[in-house]
Amino acid sequence: MADVKVYSTPSCPWCTKAKQFLEEKGVDFDYIDVTKDPEALKEMVEKSGQRGVPVLDVKGTIIVGFDKDAIEAALAE
Repeated sequence: MADVKVYSTPSCPWCTKAKQFLEEKGVDFDYIDVTKDPEALKEMVEKSGQRGVPVLDVKGTIIVGFDKDAIEAALAE
């Protein structure tokens, strides 16, 4: 299991940008489609308090939305 999870939906453009950013950085991540996995959706809401995507769990740091600076900071920890 990767240290990074991306909670996402197939139609979310910011989710796509977040995944591309991680791929460009060479970061392994688990892609979780919350439209197909109700348990993952519940987990995402419990972690973030949000129903919007993307939500990233980077080594336990929860990032709501595509925030490059926050992602890079969490990866560096």
